[in-house]
Amino acid sequence: MKRILSILLIFSMTAVAAQQNDDPKVGLVLSGGGAKGLAHIGVLKVIDSLGLKIDYVAGTSMGAVVGALYASGYSGIQLDSIFKSTDFDKLIGDEIPRASKSFFERQNDERYAISVPFDNFKIQLPSAISRGQNVFNLLSRLTLHVSQIERFDQLPIPFFCIATNIETGEAVVLESGSLPQAIEASGAFPSLFQPIIIDDKILIDGGVVNNYPVDELIAKGMDVIVGVDVQDDLADKEDLRSAPEILLQINKIRTKQAMEIKSKKTDIYIKPDIKGFTVISFSEGSKIINNGRRAAQQKISDLVNLKNSRQPYMRDQKPVPITDSIPIKNIYVNEEANYPRSYVLGKLKLRTNETVSYKQFQKGVNNLVATDNFSSVLYDFEPDGDGFNLNTHLRQSENSTFLKFAVHYDDLYKSAALINFTKKRTFFNNDVMSFDFILGDNVRYEFDYFLDKGFYWSIGLRTRYNGFHKNINASLILDPEEIEQSGLNKIDIELSDFTSQFFIQTLFRRDFALSIGFEHKHLKIVSETFVEEQEKETTFENSDFISAYGQLKFDTFDNKYFPNKGFLFDGDFHWFLSSSDFNNNFSPFSIAKADIGYAFSLFNNLAVRLGSSGGFKIGEDSNNSLNFALGGFGNELINNFVPFFGYDFISITGNSFVKGNVELDYQWIKNHHILFSANYSNAGEDIFEGGEWITAPDFSGYAIGYGMESIIGPLQVRYSWSPETNDDIWFFNLGFWF
Repeated sequence: MKRILSILLIFSMTAVAAQQNDDPKVGLVLSGGGAKGLAHIGVLKVIDSLGLKIDYVAGTSMGAVVGALYASGYSGIQLDSIFKSTDFDKLIGDEIPRASKSFFERQNDERYAISVPFDNFKIQLPSAISRGQNVFNLLSRLTLHVSQIERFDQLPIPFFCIATNIETGEAVVLESGSLPQAIEASGAFPSLFQPIIIDDKILIDGGVVNNYPVDELIAKGMDVIVGVDVQDDLADKEDLRSAPEILLQINKIRTKQAMEIKSKKTDIYIKPDIKGFTVISFSEGSKIINNGRRAAQQKISDLVNLKNSRQPYMRDQKPVPITDSIPIKNIYVNEEANYPRSYVLGKLKLRTNETVSYKQFQKGVNNLVATDNFSSVLYDFEPDGDGFNLNTHLRQSENSTFLKFAVHYDDLYKSAALINFTKKRTFFNNDVMSFDFILGDNVRYEFDYFLDKGFYWSIGLRTRYNGFHKNINASLILDPEEIEQSGLNKIDIELSDFTSQFFIQTLFRRDFALSIGFEHKHLKIVSETFVEEQEKETTFENSDFISAYGQLKFDTFDNKYFPNKGFLFDGDFHWFLSSSDFNNNFSPFSIAKADIGYAFSLFNNLAVRLGSSGGFKIGEDSNNSLNFALGGFGNELINNFVPFFGYDFISITGNSFVKGNVELDYQWIKNHHILFSANYSNAGEDIFEGGEWITAPDFSGYAIGYGMESIIGPLQVRYSWSPETNDDIWFFNLGFWF
């Protein structure tokens, strides 16, 4: 009956239009529904194939996203291609690439499992799981071609969308301003995406109050309404067994009651089959889009009659060009950012009057997001001649104090629990202070202060205490004569290291970090077993060292522990100027070392990692305690200790070494890795002087293992062996390294 009435209505409008020599105005309303809203694309493909002209588009939430892109010029076919090529896990998860974080930020982010705001001595929970930054970045790119349009009724197809004012509970019609910000606000699903602030209004998903804005569309003067509804029907009693399901049902009751009225105001009402799909069923997007197409074809006669009631029309099928590069004329930083312009530009890594790739621009935006100094990182592009002015809309985060936690186990430091206190904006807006206190088998701590000035010289202060108990190669603390006299190759020692650094750091060529500074180190090594008949411990080292140092670092690995791609260079030079000289054998010396790594993927689930490292001592100093020591497995090793499979920690020593390694990583299911590693080395005294470093390796080791990425960090077990010693060693790691 309703279909007959719709046809009669269309014919009556056709007759009126013929008398007035004017086509009936057709409005398209698209409901919200998360991933179910992909069905809108299937409907649009049918509408395009018929050549049916749409005069106004209205949408809520996912309907706003699809509707805005359609209104800005994209065809249904192009939208199909865009959404099928989108990785929604990364998009919704707001994953910030590791390369977008500064070296200091990586150090802090890659050791904590839990981080919670702690301002005013109160633990606060975040407003949402995701800030929606990746969604906004994508929408900004897709709408760049209409960035000059401020009023949405001036788009190729006039458009508006609905958001909810969370303070008043009122629906807000968004029809001017920044198009990507408006879409973001309309789709800010509560608890999943954080609210968007527009004109001092805190906005969330429009579906909370108006998920199908048909009345507002009729008010725009539309004569015929085509509507697509992807809202769920009420659940059966078999599906109402939990509190969340019951709460969701309550919301469905409200929307269903509203739709009983609104559907009657829709002339061609299209209801795709979305049963079995949820708001996050993006992995089944192709099925959902196809269901939308089927639903539209069921109304094909109505759509054809509507099309025939109007003048002939053919929508421009030329694909909208998606921006690959952006010519930036000027950059304007808003006052609400409360950060120096130099800091913001240093993070963006942008300069005025240059053309950058969109990938490079997005990385700069991610740099700002990664600081966690801003609760909102929005922007818009203002056309200026043959380029754009970039206007930032940054909002400083209200949270400046954080508590962070982690747990860890490895074969050197044993069990450990970490409590961290982080304070931002302590003395300046762009500084951060961090204190780690580590409890466990070996008590440790680390304090960091960093004043980040981007491309300009940043200032840092770091102090840490580190210690462990281990049976080590005696040559690290004894000379050959002492080893021969004592007859000991291994000594059980306790090592403690207190190191403080003051440094300045700058960035150049966008990705290199150069640090220059001074270091104080107090190193103490004692043993209770060196002379068994003595009750007192024997002290082998108890000296203070003063050094100047420089470090050059370049790191584009996409993951610290399981990289699939990227390059690493980490070079370090220490010039030891003086010592308290506990053993009376100090003379100034230098130590240079470098680590190079390269990761690439042979297939989607097989990564190859190649690495090389080396180092040498310059000078006549006979103190061995800061020499290179190879062996063991892990990260964050202090001084000149180098991991090496097949040997226990601190088993191979010398004042110079070279090492090469290769690792195969097969990710058989997501976040689960099967690993095979091989490493080779020459190490000893002055191996670079006689050419020994390029001879066949004296030391080799192999390992097979299993790794898993978890919320507390990497979980790894490695079985390693060496053909030189015929020994096998198991290595275990639980959690982030610190």
